Amino acid sequence: METLSILFVLALLLSLILQLWLSNRQTNEVAKNRAAVPDAFSKQITLEQHQKAADYTKAKLAVNKVELFYGSILLLAWTLGGGLNWMDTFVRSLGYSEIITGLFVIFGVLLISAIIDLPFTLYRTFKIEQRFGFNRMTATQFVKDMLMQTMLTLVLAVPLVAGILWLMQDASPLWWIYVWAALLSFGLLVSWIFPTFIAPLFNKFLPLEDEVLRERITALMDRCGFASNGIFVMDGSKRSSHGNAYFTGLGKNKRIVFFDTLLETLEPNEVEAVLAHELGHFKHHHVRKGLILNAIITLAGLAILAWLIKQDAFYHTLGVSHASTYMALILFSMVMPLFSIYLQPIMSFLSRKHEFEADDFASEQSKPEILITALVKLYRDNANTLTPDPLYSAFHDSHPPAPVRVAHLSAKIG
Repeated sequence: METLSILFVLALLLSLILQLWLSNRQTNEVAKNRAAVPDAFSKQITLEQHQKAADYTKAKLAVNKVELFYGSILLLAWTLGGGLNWMDTFVRSLGYSEIITGLFVIFGVLLISAIIDLPFTLYRTFKIEQRFGFNRMTATQFVKDMLMQTMLTLVLAVPLVAGILWLMQDASPLWWIYVWAALLSFGLLVSWIFPTFIAPLFNKFLPLEDEVLRERITALMDRCGFASNGIFVMDGSKRSSHGNAYFTGLGKNKRIVFFDTLLETLEPNEVEAVLAHELGHFKHHHVRKGLILNAIITLAGLAILAWLIKQDAFYHTLGVSHASTYMALILFSMVMPLFSIYLQPIMSFLSRKHEFEADDFASEQSKPEILITALVKLYRDNANTLTPDPLYSAFHDSHPPAPVRVAHLSAKIG
């Protein structure tokens, strides 16, 4: 085995070991604290509910560990095992143009990967989620969603990928800048059309009927200077009992969306506090900052790809005999997670900083104790662990751990 191939295998092993170590830390921490509800939550969460959250967390971690092993073996099979090289050779033998060949190879890999991942998706949905009382998805709905997602992916992604391959093949040496601009434009377009064209394909969105709650929310949005084209309730309950709220869209196409399951759980003042948190992201320009950060990361990634695409060793190291633009894209997307995992704590830190800022804003618009009550209800009803391992959380959680977040809000009471 070549030296670079050995380095690739070592990078894969280090990534796998790190993720398994973090998962074991999380499992042990949750198990250690399963016997007692933390004091800060003891008035709202029973021991039975706390233990359900612990068992739910451990069940998901157990499946994730299997997926980590399976994913590592699959990556080796695609690369050093010759899977990608075989597929590339077969499709090239059909005699299509470079772009058409690239499309067949890329979407062929995606299709095979999706089929291989399907048992894990089914197990999570119909075993784990079902066992803990969250799943409301029927087999018919699951198949319908899968077909709809596949069709939507083809409609949106095929033209985008074809355009990217054309730019990589026929544009100037600065193709990566043009691809970057195309990706940004596509992302903004999808964000703009998502509320009114994409999301309604999967869920029903009805205007909020509760007049009192609607007036409270409208007054809150007026105070915050947030303009939207409606306040909607989504039928999230047809797939899961988990609750959530969010705003989506860009410009005048923004929407406030509540899961129907959330409205069943929270009181009107608690709904207002949760929405105030979401509007805090708007007031602090977190969406804009996130777009800028993602744009910088994407540009840096494409610059690295522009260098790698010229290196024959990049292909040969990963088991591919014929260099091509589409194979460079596939290899880059497969290998980069082995290295980007070390950036996760930085990204989580920035995300948590935004969450604290949004909580601070919500505390000014509502009362911190009301937001605490709402959050604890959501932790309880979604079976979120109250005792995560700090290091695992630093890698994987975009929101502050429950004890840290509640302590931050509690300090504002009085």
